[in-house]
Amino acid sequence: MVSDRNVYPLSAVRDLALRAQVLAQNSERAPRRHDVLEAVKRVGWLQIDTLQVVRRSQELVLWSRLGFYDADDLARLAYDGQDRHLFEGWQHAACFLPLADYRFQLPAKRANRRSWGRMGSAKNRELVKAVLARIEREGPMRAGDFDYDGPRRGSWWDWKPAKRALELLVNRGDLMVSARVNFQRVYNLTDRVLPDWTDITEPTQEQTLRHLLERSILALGACRLAQIPDYAHLKRREVGSALEAMVEDGTIVQIVARMNDGTADELAVHRDNLPALERAADGELQSIVTTFLSPFDSLFWAKGRDEDLWSFRSILEAYKPEPTRIWGYFCMPILDQGDLIGRFDPVLDRRTGTLRLKVLYLEDHVDPDEALMERLAGAMRDFMKFHSARDLVVDRSVPNGLGARLELKL
Repeated sequence: MVSDRNVYPLSAVRDLALRAQVLAQNSERAPRRHDVLEAVKRVGWLQIDTLQVVRRSQELVLWSRLGFYDADDLARLAYDGQDRHLFEGWQHAACFLPLADYRFQLPAKRANRRSWGRMGSAKNRELVKAVLARIEREGPMRAGDFDYDGPRRGSWWDWKPAKRALELLVNRGDLMVSARVNFQRVYNLTDRVLPDWTDITEPTQEQTLRHLLERSILALGACRLAQIPDYAHLKRREVGSALEAMVEDGTIVQIVARMNDGTADELAVHRDNLPALERAADGELQSIVTTFLSPFDSLFWAKGRDEDLWSFRSILEAYKPEPTRIWGYFCMPILDQGDLIGRFDPVLDRRTGTLRLKVLYLEDHVDPDEALMERLAGAMRDFMKFHSARDLVVDRSVPNGLGARLELKL
């Protein structure tokens, strides 16, 4: 039996998780480029996605943390010559990563180069050489710059051979993404893209794994020990000994906390976050933000933690057939003062400047009193400004009348 005095309250672990994700406090000034970079560093990696019913996920994730900001700052940080501080790579998924993380990609790139030497056919090897040689001669290129007259089966994953070659060369480390044009990747030689101040000292596999796990638990704030590898998209069964070592040396501390269902259970916290946890338990770090979250938001990368701490399940249903969707195509969770209170399915009509919510839901336990409606309206005004939207239309809401009340407050 665990004594209540040794159990951290649910509010404290929620506040720590949100603080670690830069979702606890509002920005006190207009965000600058440095703030965009710091937000990416705090969450570790910023997932890139192509869906564009509203702004793309990577821009939404930053808006949720910074409010209205200059979205061009993200592109400058990722693609602006020697001033770049981010790069496109693979971690949780396709992500923007801080350049300090580039060296931790090198073991995987070396492994990819080695495995390609064993698996590639002679024809494919010649294609890869030809694609690389052309970029060496002609400079940065898109996949569309390579002619292809062969068949396509209609899937976006059904890449033409040159696109596959380009991605292979990125995964091997020969190329990097140097820019985006209409969101299409532009590829160039790594030596031409990577700033000369970048650390390219290759770590060991053990050092890489430890870095990824430590970066993950810092960004998560608090979670179950088994959820830590989810953040970096590592296989749980392959990191057990590494996690045990981090517990043994005190990097990861296991605490007991109250879960959303009222039970007490063990959670993991990085030792550097313990002072913040204590302050949260004393009520000094209360989360006050009201904002809307991308379904790809890194707050949800630890599988099941949204249910553990909030009794809320964030689901991306864009890739499901429409009849099987419960919440909608691109349903965005609503965060309000430390709680996940609802979600809405938006679509932006860029021609008319109308933001349409196909449906707006509140959770059953949420009372839409006037104070909450004011907070939702404030967040929605900023969301509309970020999208250059002039009008809001709510097709349907649960509870009934919620959408009309929100429209009237804008």
